[in-house]
This record gives sequence, C-alpha cells and structure tokens, in this order.
Amino acid sequence: MKLPPKLPPKPVQEADFPSPAAIAEAHARIAPRIHRTPVLTSSSLDALSGARLYFKCENLQKTGSFKIRGATNAIFSLSEQEAARGIVTHSSGNHAAAVACAAGWRGVPAWIVMPRNAPQIKCRAVEAYGGKITFCEPAVSARAETAARIQLETGAVLVHPYDDDRIIAGQATAAKELLEEVGDLDAVLAPVSGGGLLSGTALGAKGVSPEIRVFGCEPERADDAYQSMATGKLQSLEKSDTIADGLRASLAPRTFAILRRNVEGILLVREEEIVSTMRTVWERMKIIIEPSSAVALAPLLQRSGVAELHLRPRADGELLKIGIIFSGGNVDLAALPFGLA
Repeated sequence: MKLPPKLPPKPVQEADFPSPAAIAEAHARIAPRIHRTPVLTSSSLDALSGARLYFKCENLQKTGSFKIRGATNAIFSLSEQEAARGIVTHSSGNHAAAVACAAGWRGVPAWIVMPRNAPQIKCRAVEAYGGKITFCEPAVSARAETAARIQLETGAVLVHPYDDDRIIAGQATAAKELLEEVGDLDAVLAPVSGGGLLSGTALGAKGVSPEIRVFGCEPERADDAYQSMATGKLQSLEKSDTIADGLRASLAPRTFAILRRNVEGILLVREEEIVSTMRTVWERMKIIIEPSSAVALAPLLQRSGVAELHLRPRADGELLKIGIIFSGGNVDLAALPFGLA
C-alpha cells in the first residue's frame, strides 16, 4: 500500500503557540478525569542542591505519567465523527498508555505503535487499557512510518505524542498547577524528548509567572534538543540507548520553535547520574520515579547544585526556589539499574 507524500512542515510562528486561554480550556476539559498531583518537598534534597525544591509529582498521575494530560485533552477535543474513527499514535510507552486509557474513556479504539525495545511494564499497561499494539523497529522513522500505514488502513485520527497543540496545551497544565500552588518560583526544570512536556512547561509556567526561567534536561545519549538549541537548527537522532526510555524521541518543528523562544537552555546528564539521582529520590523521598523523571533533577544533585543554572540571587537573600517536574513513575521493577550507581 502506497503512503501519501509527506508535505514539508510550515514555519511555526509565535502566534501559533498554545495561548494561556487554550491552556486554561485544556485544564477545564481534563480536570474531571485526571489527578491534581501533589507538590512534594524534601529538606535533604534541598541541602544537596543548595535550593528549595518543589517537586510536581506526575509519577503519581493516572497511567503513571504526565502524558494523560495531553492525551485526554487531544482525544476529548475531537468531534464525535472524528473520535468514532478511532485513534492511532506511536510511543515508547507513557504516551501509548495514556492514549489507550483516554480512548477507552471516550469509548473508541486505539491503535498503538511501540518500538520492540519498549519496557514490558509499559506494553502491559497499554494492553490493560485496551490498546492494540503494533511493534516496530526502535527508530524514530519506523514509528512514524508504521503509524502512517495504520492510519491509512483504519482511517483513525493521529494523536501525535508531542507535535500537536492540543497535546502541548494539556501538558502545560502540570506547570500551571505547580505555579498556582507555589507562586514565586525562580525556575522550573523538566525533562525533554520530543518537547511536548518542556514546551508545555514553559508556556504553562510563563503564563502564570512571565519572569520565571525554564530549563530542559536531557540525557547525553539523546542530546538532539541540546544540539538543536546550540546550533539553532533542528537536529534529530534516529536511535538512542539511554536508560531514560521516555526520552528517546526527537524535537519537532513546533516544539523546537516554542523552546527557542521560551527556554533558557538544555542541561545534559550522564547515564550514571540518572541512575544515582533516581536511587537518591527513592531513598530520600520514598517515592518511585522512572529514569526520565530523574533527568530533571540530576543537574542539581550531580553537578554544582543550583549554581548550574546561573540564576541571579533572590533580593530577599533566601534560597532560590526551583520547581522540578517528575514526569512519570513507570519502572520495570524486575530490571532495576541500581547496580550501576
């Protein structure tokens, strides 16, 4: 079966970014169906980082990650005619589970493309929510090509993991909630992969506090966002073997444009730093986070602490206040990596 030709993406303008009004509408749409996750603190991690840290715990969210926010907003934004066609997406795990879950709430089928190396815990979650999995090779192009084929065969509506304003607006609600609860943060850190969470974090946070600084955090083994920001040109990685399996995608033109305008920079972390940070959080905070979540905290624990951000000191002389988005908590407990730490 021949796929239609792929059209070049149109340039993304700032006026096209999800607005504060769109984010507020997304929040109202999804609020009855998701958790308003807690914001936790840890005095011991404050001491290690040299800042007051506030953790937005999306690891405690429905389906185990922030992804349910964007998936719910996108799927419940569809008309009855669109939704009746079903949903197709591609994902390494968390978005896949979120789409399967939200599609189930909407009462429509979901076809999910996942790479063969996706964690089994995430595959089982997709199946438990009723998603129909098709496996593909662990490459960005293979995901997109397989999803396009299924879309052509089924007529389903594509809900992209991050290259979608409805997804970005939904993800923005996590930072919006964080800033509503802790209103005077100096900065927010979030992991970056395809850029949906980081784009949403920047737009959601700055919509509440325009002067806040936003930083992305990324594994060194999946550093396309860092390269893109450094060169000013969109870069892509076809494959990555980082332990942070949720961060193996690459930016899209839409998310790259938002990041260039709203994010201060990208902080890179090594694999052993990810594992060490993950273990520290498990031990000190008594909560389960996955490696992708640990990436957002690792720069503050494994490097020079809050000095890594080069922020101006607070006028009141108090410690800087930093928000951290814990993106998810879906970990294969049969394959814990702490022997690397």
